[in-house]
Amino acid sequence: MASRIADSLIAFTGPQQCLPRVPKIAASARVSPPGSVRPIDLLLKGSTLRGRRCVVPMKRRIGCIKAVAVPVAPPSADSAEDREQLAESYGFRQIGEDLPDNVTLKDIMDTLPKEVFEIDDVKAWKSVLISVTSYTLGLFMIAKSPWYLLPLAWAWTGTAITGFFVIGHDCAHKSFSKNKLVEDIVGTLAFLPLVYPYEPWRFKHDRHHAKTNMLVHDTAWQPVPPEEFDSSPTLRKAIIFGYGPIRPWLSIAHWVNWHFNLKKFRASEVNRVKISLACVFAFMAVGWPLIIYKVGLLGWVKFWLMPWLGYHFWMSTFTMVHHTAPHIPFKPADEWNAAQAQLNGTVHCDYPSWIEVLCHDINVHIPHHISPRIPSYNLRAAHDSIQENWGKYTNMATWNWRLMKTIMTVCHVYDKEENYIPFDRLAPEESQPITFLKKAMPNYTA
Repeated sequence: MASRIADSLIAFTGPQQCLPRVPKIAASARVSPPGSVRPIDLLLKGSTLRGRRCVVPMKRRIGCIKAVAVPVAPPSADSAEDREQLAESYGFRQIGEDLPDNVTLKDIMDTLPKEVFEIDDVKAWKSVLISVTSYTLGLFMIAKSPWYLLPLAWAWTGTAITGFFVIGHDCAHKSFSKNKLVEDIVGTLAFLPLVYPYEPWRFKHDRHHAKTNMLVHDTAWQPVPPEEFDSSPTLRKAIIFGYGPIRPWLSIAHWVNWHFNLKKFRASEVNRVKISLACVFAFMAVGWPLIIYKVGLLGWVKFWLMPWLGYHFWMSTFTMVHHTAPHIPFKPADEWNAAQAQLNGTVHCDYPSWIEVLCHDINVHIPHHISPRIPSYNLRAAHDSIQENWGKYTNMATWNWRLMKTIMTVCHVYDKEENYIPFDRLAPEESQPITFLKKAMPNYTA
């Protein structure tokens, strides 16, 4: 049973083949009239309305579940005032207008300046220097810090090593160097400290860009399928915990599930996948024993494991914020629109400047989804162009607790009308982890 729960939790970080094809998903959530109690407020505060029943939109009813009547009205955000209220409720600065159906991704790309696509070797290697220097500084801080300052040293080092991932990320998108061999070598080396196999990640990540927010096919995170949530009480509790308190580290499950199984790759990809796996296993076989030999097992935890967990915190958090919000839909293939998914379905989020520097502006994310070929050091120029030409359609945020609280306590089970249904509306008696998050997490935006 334990292995089944683990496998199921891992499975939710990728496409779900059991997910049914569904009608068109509404794009946003209704805003209640001024002065009334908004559903999102009830959800975030953990309030419930007792004594009423609501329909659980599942093929099979869950015998032990009692639905709680938190009235989420049919979605609608047609006016600027509605979108402003939604933004305030969710922790956004701006929720964009729906992009017209006749706008194509090429239309958006054609408005970008040509120079944002240009590769600059000096800037590319400068990013490598920043990451190597900041990571080295982090290791020095870990070595010299007293125990009570170690969390700060780990936070810095975990953020610095996230910069390695972004460098490899640019290599995978062919935006680091004009020399493909250089990109493959740098990308592989950048991923090694993270024990991430470069080629498997590249293949899967390319599909994420090709199928962003497409049900079943997007290789990043998906909403929880209703039939999986309805499968068994034990599994349901594991799902709730996985998408609740440990969600900021759920990318570890994605890492395990997506990158080490040769059966998940096309025949044409397998040889390159094997090379990447060999490099990762060699690093683990040589690097880890050397670390343990020099500083002991506790030193391995101190110098490698804790920064690695810090990296996965950012990996999970960035991924959540980039594409997850109550008003951002996942759509089936026959209703999916590339321009809407990449422009409307991607979130620009500002973080403290030291994080932006160490992570090479990866959170300037909308232009990256308009064209992955834009180097990280040109993302801000591309973003300015998008804001000038398409700004009213973009979702904008500055990282804040309300934003994270909304994602972690509301964006759970897939629903064709509401986009997401929170766990505690479907299974209130089993949703103690979500209740805890609602009480424990701050709700402020400043």
